[in-house]
Amino acid sequence: MDDILLTGNDLELIMATQKWLSFAFKMKDIGHAYYILGVKIQKDRSKRLLSLSQKTYIKRILEHFCMHNSKSIDTPIIKSHILSVEQYHKIEEEKKQMINFLIQVQLVVCCIQ
Repeated sequence: MDDILLTGNDLELIMATQKWLSFAFKMKDIGHAYYILGVKIQKDRSKRLLSLSQKTYIKRILEHFCMHNSKSIDTPIIKSHILSVEQYHKIEEEKKQMINFLIQVQLVVCCIQ
């Protein structure tokens, strides 16, 4: 069994994609996604907000390493903050790995669009 999450701002395109996929594969629509890859998805349609949380995943990792009693702090990120390769990974090998990762992500995004 494989899972797929279709998302976007064009509902007609999503429905057409789902219909096209259902011709090629045996599938069923299980409704809205609440978790994907350990990330909790919360939506507030009235405020047009979408939030993603890794709290459950992080809790599981902390428990695995017997660190679940550790002190926690908030580490908020600034809205509209743009991350770039130059900001991170000062070691040359890490830069190469990040560039390769970003290229793969771009390829996936291009294929989906």
